[in-house]
Amino acid sequence: MAKLHAYLNFNGNCEEAFNFYQTVFEKPLLGTHRFGDMPADPNFSIPEEDAHKIMHTAIKINEDVMLMGSDCVESFGQKAVFGTGTYIMLDTDTAEEARQLHDKLSIDARNMEMDLEETFFAERFSSFTDKFGISWMIHYEGNKKMG
Repeated sequence: MAKLHAYLNFNGNCEEAFNFYQTVFEKPLLGTHRFGDMPADPNFSIPEEDAHKIMHTAIKINEDVMLMGSDCVESFGQKAVFGTGTYIMLDTDTAEEARQLHDKLSIDARNMEMDLEETFFAERFSSFTDKFGISWMIHYEGNKKMG
């Protein structure tokens, strides 16, 4: 079965976001490539103001989960559009893990849809958009297992 990884796009602040995510998940970056690192191509040039932007970076959260990201480059016709069309859901093993992730990820959240609390479907659940525009759900099912 294929693994599912989240790939996040940003409008110039990917480096700042991934520096923050390193502190949340307590994992190092696997590496970073910038647009300026690409080999020179006479048919294609990177605007100087975009050379420092992140072309690709990643954090391996565990054996099965990787968070990857890049900056969009407007001169390539790219622009990240944020909203609630997609959420990254972190399904935790304990209520304490849910609390820790929620407390770290929701610092300066743009929108707190639902603070971490008990629901009819989970012992702990929260839903919010972080300070970078990424939408998250934190979930600990606990004793509310279905079936």
